[in-house]
Amino acid sequence: MIEILSPTDLLRAKDAGALVADILRALRSRSTVGTNLLDIDRWARSMITEAGAQSCYVDYEPSFGRGPFGHYICTSVNDAVLHGLPHDYPLANGDLLTLDLAVCLGGVVADSAISFIVGDVRPPESVALIDATERALSAGIAAAGPGARIGDISHAIGSVLGEAGYSINTEFGGHGVGSTMHQDPHVSNKGRPGRGYKLRPGLLLALEPWVMADTAELVTDADGWTLRSATGCRTAHSEHTIAITNDGAEILTLPKQAQP
Repeated sequence: MIEILSPTDLLRAKDAGALVADILRALRSRSTVGTNLLDIDRWARSMITEAGAQSCYVDYEPSFGRGPFGHYICTSVNDAVLHGLPHDYPLANGDLLTLDLAVCLGGVVADSAISFIVGDVRPPESVALIDATERALSAGIAAAGPGARIGDISHAIGSVLGEAGYSINTEFGGHGVGSTMHQDPHVSNKGRPGRGYKLRPGLLLALEPWVMADTAELVTDADGWTLRSATGCRTAHSEHTIAITNDGAEILTLPKQAQP
């Protein structure tokens, strides 16, 4: 299903996006050396509940997962890149942490992810991974607008990641959002320009470039959810929810004061 939002729903989407951004910003500031992933999950639950929003993850039970996710945020560390199931792990100095959060507020979903390094040790490989995903995300957003096609976004993202020297996995990528978290169209992180669905004002897309340092192969953790690099290399993931408007793409998952 491809859902086109009304102007009223788009205003709700801005509120949902700002909430996601504010929660991620707060969690990032609290995620220091020694912080337990389960504490991050508890903090996310508290902030979502206090805002009157609903988690998109707790009851999420797709075909690729093992039962309901059961937590409020994805916490992926180092070689984990997607769907990181929170567990009893205290963060170490130099860990590369990805926080991925989706909530529903006012009947509309927003989805975003950030990757960052914990503590004051900054491994160059981790810095490069994060930088590549952030630049690829910016390129994908710049390619989105009325009249463009999904392939234009995919090509822009894939060009940045490929030029940075990373192999690209196309099993998981961006997606439409709206009244539910995962909708059509699928937005691959690699593609051909001029192909695919033609973008229309009112369409919401979650763009999410992610890479692994030296492989494109994923393995599923014993927890049935966490996806890791097959070689144990480090990974990074950046994501924003955007709205297609008559003037281009508007980033919704920014803090309230940063939104236009």
